[in-house]
Amino acid sequence: MVTAFVRSVLAEPRAPDPPARVWWDWVLVGALLVTAAGEAIFRPDVPWRPLATVVALLVIPVLLWRRTHPLLATAVGFGGAMVLHIPLIVADVADAGLYTMACVLLLPYALYRWASGREALVGTAIVAVPVSLGLAATENFGDLIGGATVVIASFALGAAMRYRAVARQREVQQVRTLERGELARELHDTVAHHVSAIAIQAQAGRAVAATDPALAVEALAVIEAEASRTLSEMRTMVRVLREADAADYAPQRGIGDLDELTRMSPLVEVRRVGDLAGLPQPVEVSVYRICQESVTNAIRHALYPTRVSVEVRGEAGVVELRVHDDGEAARLSGGVGYGLLGMAERAKLLGGVCQAGPDPAGGWTVEATLPREVLR
Repeated sequence: MVTAFVRSVLAEPRAPDPPARVWWDWVLVGALLVTAAGEAIFRPDVPWRPLATVVALLVIPVLLWRRTHPLLATAVGFGGAMVLHIPLIVADVADAGLYTMACVLLLPYALYRWASGREALVGTAIVAVPVSLGLAATENFGDLIGGATVVIASFALGAAMRYRAVARQREVQQVRTLERGELARELHDTVAHHVSAIAIQAQAGRAVAATDPALAVEALAVIEAEASRTLSEMRTMVRVLREADAADYAPQRGIGDLDELTRMSPLVEVRRVGDLAGLPQPVEVSVYRICQESVTNAIRHALYPTRVSVEVRGEAGVVELRVHDDGEAARLSGGVGYGLLGMAERAKLLGGVCQAGPDPAGGWTVEATLPREVLR
C-alpha cells in the first residue's frame, strides 16, 4: 500500500479535471479578488497595505492555472508570500498580508494532485522557504504547530486524492481489459466456426467438382461468404485483443439462450421481437452477456422488485435490448459499478452503445443498441 502510494505521487501528471470544474475556478478566483479588494479597502489595520494588496491581486489569478501548471502556480503564489516577508525584515512587522492570501494553501494540494514527481519535489522546496521563515518568526508554539499542520495537511490531501485517482484508473482499466479479453475469446470461437465451415465446403466442392461443376461453384460461393465474415471478425478480434492469454473454448451463449435467464428468478420475463436471425456471433454473445449482467444486477441490488423484464428487438441494421426492473434503485448510493462499465465497454467495442440508470417511471433500466454487423 505504501509503495503504491509513493509511486502514484511520483508518477507522471494526472489528467486535469473535466472542463466543467474550470468554471468553478473562475467563480472562486472572482470571489477571492472581490474579497481581497474589500479587505484592502475596509481593513485599516493592514500594515504595508499597498504591497499586501498588489501581491494578493497578482497571486490570486494564478489559481486558475494550478491544475495545468501546478509548479508555476506554486512558484508565483509562494513567491508572493516571500515578498510579504519584506516588512518583517525591514520594519519588524509581524504580518503584512491580507487574510485572503490564505488561498495559497490550495497550491500545495494542486502540486501533489496534478504535478509530475520532479515538479512536486521542486515545488515542495519552493513552499518550504517562505513557510519556514513564517514559522520561524512565530513566537506562539501553538500557532507554530497549527501552521505546520495546515501546510502538511494540504500536501497530504493532494497526495491522497492523486492516489485515489490512480487506483480508480487502474481498476477501470482492469475491467476494460478483462472485458476485451472475454470478447476476444468469444470472437475466437466464431472464427473457428467459420473456418470449419470453409473446410467442409471445400471438401464437398472437391468431391463433386468432376461430376457436377454447378455444385462446386455453389460451394465456392459459400466459401467466399464464410471467408469474408471470418476476415471481418478476425479484424475485430485483433483490434480488441491486448494480450495473448489462454482462451476458454467453452461454447458461447447467444440470443437463443436468453430463456435460461428465467431460471435465475421467477420474476424474470424474456421477450424477443422482430428479426433476430443471422446475427454475427459476437453480437449474439454480447446481447446475452449484457442481459445476463443486467438481470444479475436487478436480482442483487433492486429493492422489492416484482418483475424483471428482458426484451430484445431486431430492427433494421441494429439490435436493441432493454432490461427493466420495477424495484427501488438502491444503486444510486453506490455510484457507477464495474458491471455497468463492462457492459458499456462491450457495446462500444462492437460499435454500439449501452446506458443504465433509474427509470423515470420507476425502477432501473438498462438499454443497449448494437449494430447487426460487427464494427470493422
